[in-house]
Amino acid sequence: MGAVLITGGVVVGFAIKEALDAHELKWADPEDARPRPETRPVTETKPTPQKPSPKQRPKPEPKGPDLPPLGPFEVTERDRRPECKPVPVPHLGGNDPHNKCADNIPNNSFPGWDVFVNGKNFDALQLTTRTPWDVKTDDFEKQPPRSQAFFVRMKLPEIQRERELAKTCGYRFVVGVRGKAHKEALLKADNTLDVVVMDWC
Repeated sequence: MGAVLITGGVVVGFAIKEALDAHELKWADPEDARPRPETRPVTETKPTPQKPSPKQRPKPEPKGPDLPPLGPFEVTERDRRPECKPVPVPHLGGNDPHNKCADNIPNNSFPGWDVFVNGKNFDALQLTTRTPWDVKTDDFEKQPPRSQAFFVRMKLPEIQRERELAKTCGYRFVVGVRGKAHKEALLKADNTLDVVVMDWC
């Protein structure tokens, strides 16, 4: 009898424990009681902005220039050298026909003036194309061939020196002459020269 009671007590105790566990489950979080899909609202949090590393920093998009370029050339270090900056100076000498030819060069930036660049007075300067000019207004065509050849030999070293002075500062250099024969003679002596017949003279 005592054994039955003990056994019955164990059964009753076990039943009470199950009832308590069930009661606990009734008040517990439903998520803990059984697996189910997420039904609770998810709290939205703003992600913390991450600072880009210097290597990953976004590059700004290129924008067009606010002002149109001054000319078809790039400003380089040599352009900042004082000797390469063009300075208008009065025409040398009193040769009016010569000066008139120089002043009427198309797109001359400084008509009425010579332009001093890198230690040399050039007769004209087309600034937009960075072109200084040396103007020759001699009556080359009227001279005999021997005199023409002598004239070219005498003048060529100075013309080449002027070209190098201009080139050092990033300028193109042009020799202006009054006739085709003069142009041909200069190119025969140095075919790397840029010679233009000034038909406006």
